[in-house]
Amino acid sequence: MHAITIPEPGGPEALVWAEVPDPVPGEGEVLVEVVASAVNRADVLQRQGFYNPPPGASPYPGLECSGRIAALGPGVSGWAVGDEVCALLAGGGYAEKVAVPAGQLLPVPEGVDLVRAAALPEVACTVWSNVFMISHLRPGETLLVHGGSSGIGTMAIQLAKALGATVAVTAGSKEKLERCADLGADILINYREQDFVAEIEQATDGAGADVILDNMGAKYLDRNVRSLAANGRLAIIGMQGGVKAELNIGLLLGKRAAISATSLRARPLGEKATIVAAVREHVWPLVAAGHVRPVVDRELPMSDAGAAHRVVEESGHVGKVLLVVR
Repeated sequence: MHAITIPEPGGPEALVWAEVPDPVPGEGEVLVEVVASAVNRADVLQRQGFYNPPPGASPYPGLECSGRIAALGPGVSGWAVGDEVCALLAGGGYAEKVAVPAGQLLPVPEGVDLVRAAALPEVACTVWSNVFMISHLRPGETLLVHGGSSGIGTMAIQLAKALGATVAVTAGSKEKLERCADLGADILINYREQDFVAEIEQATDGAGADVILDNMGAKYLDRNVRSLAANGRLAIIGMQGGVKAELNIGLLLGKRAAISATSLRARPLGEKATIVAAVREHVWPLVAAGHVRPVVDRELPMSDAGAAHRVVEESGHVGKVLLVVR
């Protein structure tokens, strides 16, 4: 088969479409013939040499894919060769074939074509696990999503609205904010021109956001805590704004607030399977009903993954950039 390899870390040109050995599904795994994958920030970090795959994972980038089951490993039940699926991966999505633990497979939702299904697993699992399983967003509460036009952001907006929350977003342009509004966002904040702390305070009559989904990390830590409501929950899922910051514990205590920080890639298989099962139960019916949909900015050939990485690094896109096997 062919896969995107990284002979040496570097820029987008470091991604090389090369012939590599076929993966072999082990106990409890299936072999998926990949139709499409999607670009995530973690893939960019891996290409740069900053985010290696966890032990035992495929060395090739790609944290999600869609395709058809080509073979079943020992001990797999409930799936059949030829089933159309999408999958959450620890790596290996940028390839023509990938071995996937059966617990990380999802059927392609009704109403979604096989290629665009590749845009769903990572964002759906990230949002559902952080916003709902950990932070317990409830109907009537306010969710603040940083990077509202990203793949994660576009999914968070739709899920929160479908389940009865008010959604505030930050984004860096009028056009991106308009796209967020089209998806249902209620409070639109241009982080280049506005102070999100002041905007959230005004929009909520001083109450603050009940849940904040943050991809920035250190840069936003103090302002995020200041933006939280009483009993608020801050979920940190990224470090685009650095890794070290000072935390005002007195302010956190005064608000009786909580901070969680999670990553999905390195979680144990059992935890991932639990999240995937919850997504299938709670999110997939919303997709089938048309309340939630994949947001895809563009599709590019997988062999030209470098061009897709340039798009993501320039941050001009909305939603996901897909890599299609052709």
